[in-house]
Amino acid sequence: MGRIVVLDQNMVNMIAAGEVIERPASVVKELVENSIDAGATKITVAVEDGGRKLISVTDNGSGMDAEDLSSAFEPHTTSKVRTSDDLRAISTLGFRGEALASIASVAQVKAVSRTNEQLAGNFIEIDCGSKGQVAPCSADIGTTIMVRDLFYKLPARRKFLKTANTEITHVIEQFIRIALGNTNMELALTHNGRDVYRISKEQSIRSRIAELFSPDVADNLLETRSEEKGLNITAYLGMPAIAATSSRLQYIFLNGRFIRDKFISHAIKEAYRGAIDPSRYPAAFLFIQMSPEDYDVNVHPTKIEVRFFNANLVHSQILACLREKLLTTDIDTFATAPRQPAAFPLRRDNRIAEAMEEFFKRHRPQNQQQLGFIPGTSPSGNRQANEYREPSIENRASKFLQIHDSFIIAETDDGLIIIDQHALHERIMYERLKKRVRDNPLESQKLLVPESFQLTKTQMDVFDNNADLIEKLGIEIVPFGPKAIAIQSFPVLLAKAQPVDFLRDVIDLIVEKGESLDGDSLLDEVLHMAACKAAIKAGTKLTDAEIEQLIADKETVENSSHCPHGRPTVLKFTLAELEKQFKRT
Repeated sequence: MGRIVVLDQNMVNMIAAGEVIERPASVVKELVENSIDAGATKITVAVEDGGRKLISVTDNGSGMDAEDLSSAFEPHTTSKVRTSDDLRAISTLGFRGEALASIASVAQVKAVSRTNEQLAGNFIEIDCGSKGQVAPCSADIGTTIMVRDLFYKLPARRKFLKTANTEITHVIEQFIRIALGNTNMELALTHNGRDVYRISKEQSIRSRIAELFSPDVADNLLETRSEEKGLNITAYLGMPAIAATSSRLQYIFLNGRFIRDKFISHAIKEAYRGAIDPSRYPAAFLFIQMSPEDYDVNVHPTKIEVRFFNANLVHSQILACLREKLLTTDIDTFATAPRQPAAFPLRRDNRIAEAMEEFFKRHRPQNQQQLGFIPGTSPSGNRQANEYREPSIENRASKFLQIHDSFIIAETDDGLIIIDQHALHERIMYERLKKRVRDNPLESQKLLVPESFQLTKTQMDVFDNNADLIEKLGIEIVPFGPKAIAIQSFPVLLAKAQPVDFLRDVIDLIVEKGESLDGDSLLDEVLHMAACKAAIKAGTKLTDAEIEQLIADKETVENSSHCPHGRPTVLKFTLAELEKQFKRT
């Protein structure tokens, strides 16, 4: 008896759903994209319990008659492509005919639809692939699809859904992408009966950014346009002040479709070279129009990746458009950007070699140190001719030396060490923060003038759901209007950090990693970031007293050889190693 069997169609659909439908946000994306392809100008999305209980999408599009409504939930049925030639120039958001069949195979679905030619509508109900008959009903022109109890017959899949707050965060992200890519539509999103967003179709891109993110983001954007070699580019580029620790403020749209592309992301990063800290990500809202024949969208089940037939052209055109705008903008707008390294930084081994050379150049032979001679002087002469005097602090050879305002060379009994001042201080600050937050919140100080900033719905939820963590950090915040908060107290140990920037980075970190970490691990990640912000920066000139204190503090912490991120803080060279390098052995 053969062991290989042909799977029934519903099982095939359930397996296919694993690629297309990952969570409630995936359902929202697929249903809204279908509404857009149907010519809708008004779309309302309503979810309950983060989408785990209900997802409803209503549009005023072209609708479906009874025959189309019955066929729409069959696998590989679509109105968007008919021949293989159509795949070479796809202009719609959907085209595979998998989404509705996949959704209907893993949830309870009810669809109601009416075309402009019909006096009444029709509805159909499907329960995890078990399809009922199409029946007439009263309905407005357009389509409403309601998806209930996602994965309720698939407990192995349902248990991987996160909390309602996490799932609504992902739904909001999908809504934001759709709202930015389709400015000619009226859009609404509600959660548990409460409005999250209501976007009118008269809004400009900048107004939508202000509504979806905050006026602070919208007010710090530079607009530029370019049309050349078949690419029509419109870009809104963020000032350095709103650069983030992740790429959360980078949105790329190709003919209205949100995409991710490594070539375009690299072009954005390169355009900002020298304007922001390399470890941060600039805000950028990029809208590209080009012929559908010049790219292939049929490369990934979620259609979020595309393949350009001339990726180098796309990269160079975007880089040129963005870079030109940034270079022609008043340089004062970049005054807040951190000092950047040289365009061609020295390799690590070259920096070490230069450090060693500088160390030996600045240190005199031992007998000259003891006598305190100043070059060109003599113990018996006058000041104009070989005068002898006790050397000042500046002239006396030290046991340490700071070079490039970033590294410290210190003499040891058997050689020397080279210290990365930022990495070492970061480790020291991390150990102090961890020790102090273990039992009590960090000691904080009232701000002379409270600092306020606006938040998105997602960011507000982050504060609500992580109030204990914020309190442990010694940060006191209070509501400051419907979409804003004010920082009233801030940790003393983080005095060098900017409160608003720090809190924004905490939000980014929680959104990025909060899902995959428990409370203690998340707190540890936040302390890593806090230590980095509080630590002495590379490029900071230190006094002798500060250097001595840093070296002394090194001996008071555990694991001082590495920073919290695992990078070395100290490189050690023994005399034997130095003699070997100079070929004296």
